[in-house]
Amino acid sequence: MKTLFALVAWCLLFVLCWPLALLVLVLWPVIWLLALPFRLVGITFSALFAFLQALLFLPARLLGGRPGPASVHRAAAA
Repeated sequence: MKTLFALVAWCLLFVLCWPLALLVLVLWPVIWLLALPFRLVGITFSALFAFLQALLFLPARLLGGRPGPASVHRAAAA
């Protein structure tokens, strides 16, 4: 759906201002390549925070605190 919206928006831009639409078409891969390291940093920080959360909640789970999401699904299936 996102791709269809981007295509329709680009076609509308092409009808309204074709030089700008062609410029966007040429520069889009360059912008994507420049944004790629920031996405990788975001994924890394997300994984780091998930690991820290699991590490901080580990004692509570070992001592019988609230079960994790996997335990809830196993109990519901049984």
